[in-house]
Amino acid sequence: MSTENAPTSSSPSGSNITEAEAFLAKYPDVEAIDIILTDFHGIGRGKTIRRHELLSIYKSGRGLPSSIFGQDVTGEDVDDCGLVQTGGGGDCRCWPVPGTLGYLPHTGRGQLLISMYNEDGSAHDVDPRNVFVEQVKRAGTLGFAPMGAFELEFYLVNSQADATGMYHPATYALTKRRSKLRNTMSVDEIDEMSPLFDAVYEGAKHLDLTLETLISEYGPGQYEMTIRYRDLLRAADDVIIAKRLIRTCARRFGMEAVFMPKPFGDEAGSGMHLHLSLADENGNNLFADQADGSLSPLMLNAIGGIRSTIGETMLLLAPFMNSWRRFASAMYSPASDDWGVENRTVALRVPGTPGKTRHFEHRIAGVDANPYLVAAVTLGAALDGIEGKIDPGKPCEDEIGQAKAPNDLPRHWLDAIDQFGASDFNKRTLGSRFHTAFTKIKQAEYEHMALKVSAAEWEYYGFSI
Repeated sequence: MSTENAPTSSSPSGSNITEAEAFLAKYPDVEAIDIILTDFHGIGRGKTIRRHELLSIYKSGRGLPSSIFGQDVTGEDVDDCGLVQTGGGGDCRCWPVPGTLGYLPHTGRGQLLISMYNEDGSAHDVDPRNVFVEQVKRAGTLGFAPMGAFELEFYLVNSQADATGMYHPATYALTKRRSKLRNTMSVDEIDEMSPLFDAVYEGAKHLDLTLETLISEYGPGQYEMTIRYRDLLRAADDVIIAKRLIRTCARRFGMEAVFMPKPFGDEAGSGMHLHLSLADENGNNLFADQADGSLSPLMLNAIGGIRSTIGETMLLLAPFMNSWRRFASAMYSPASDDWGVENRTVALRVPGTPGKTRHFEHRIAGVDANPYLVAAVTLGAALDGIEGKIDPGKPCEDEIGQAKAPNDLPRHWLDAIDQFGASDFNKRTLGSRFHTAFTKIKQAEYEHMALKVSAAEWEYYGFSI
């Protein structure tokens, strides 16, 4: 079950000062700790505190401005989102997320996730993690414990751009060689990057983060890491922790880890696949196959609920302009509402392995998406489907490259913003204030990006029309 239900002290998050005391005893040489609040965009905002300040956060929290949630991806305020300079612009109280205090050996600093609360101890309603917690609580009232894991795809590039301003796949950490080839699923590719990934795995040991399979993915310099399946709330925390771990390790090897979903237009995009199931109070998988080998009706209803909301939630699954470049080709990046068994052309894939571990995989989200928000709408829609006994329809059996997206799904970023803003499901699942603010922030971001003229436009149109 979630650590949200752990025994509480005076902390509304359920954190306990014994966690901080144990950390300070285990790491006597640590002098600084990064405290991280995750904003709408999945970006960590916060402070670096000194060692002597850690216990006070567990005792009385730490003030941060709630206007952090009213910023665009660059940190600029979006004035009409309703979250900037409200209530006199004072701070709200942030408290530790239980179980997330850890050590990053390559930085020499500690790290702690925090979440925002009001002064009366109630959860701040636009903190993305709190938005997701509401759906976890809803699942609990129905007798379900959400379980899951995310897969992360990303590129490693050299930290310096070339003379034209372009970035390129990183030189290998071991040999200092650079390959422009795909090297898909090459174990030698991983070996040549092994000093970096050894540092990542070592860091994970200090963060209660179980990183598992590593592969060299489809694009040059692209990799995928999987994270152990567990309580879905902690699985979403794992994404925030893992991305920062990978990013900070890469910098120390003269590289940048790129979680933009389509950094190279003619190469594969990077997704963030979510694997999901529901367990009962004893940990039994409720999506397990029936005695006759057929798929669980509960799982099928959950898939039906998600299918009915994918169009409305695409802005959370593909939140930025670059996100939509992944869908230029349907190959392995489905922008659709279909489902199927062991079929990678579909949005909702049921892996072919039968039995007690059965679950499904939501394949649309890019690696740039906020995991708390992806999980919130996925779980919320699944619960709607279960409560409404929604039929998922027939599974898709299209071959790779044949899948077609339905006409009612958004086909571009602005359409996704409009559908998100008009959605009663999003307003109900995410909360009215969050829904309004997110819509306004994305509208402002779209308008800002629409004014940016690219080098390609100059090349194609500047002197020929």
